[in-house]
Amino acid sequence: MEIQSIEVPVPEGANVILGQSHFIKTIEDLYEVMVNASPSLEFGVAFSEASGPRLIRRDGNAPALVEAATGILRSLACGHVFAIVMAGGFPVNVLNAVKDCREVCRVFCATANRLQALVAVTAAGRGVVGVVDGEPPLGVETEDDVRKRKEFLRKIGYKR
Repeated sequence: MEIQSIEVPVPEGANVILGQSHFIKTIEDLYEVMVNASPSLEFGVAFSEASGPRLIRRDGNAPALVEAATGILRSLACGHVFAIVMAGGFPVNVLNAVKDCREVCRVFCATANRLQALVAVTAAGRGVVGVVDGEPPLGVETEDDVRKRKEFLRKIGYKR
């Protein structure tokens, strides 16, 4: 077995949700999750089949984000993986609904950070086994950092 680190391109101003799923219906159900989350949310979703025609299935309401999600799956070249690329909202707004989707087995990450997928390569194929999301911490927050965090969350409307 070989483990490869594959850079996952995160478009400027967008977030990526990367996960594992298992059925051709995934693409339609994840589309419904995203379109029902917010009328202003722009997104692209792609899903890699692991058997049959082994196609990358794709959908969304923003062509550039559909292409970005499709490009992620092309670079990973793994079956039963999905990528959602979204703008105009945050993963926190859709993450529970994504995880509740019947076909979703797991979510590896939801991020706007630099992202690498760790891909296992065996004689049977390729699969995502984990991710590297962002950079390591530089310290522990101070009281001033706590104040700034709380102000930021209120500024963007997530706390009152």
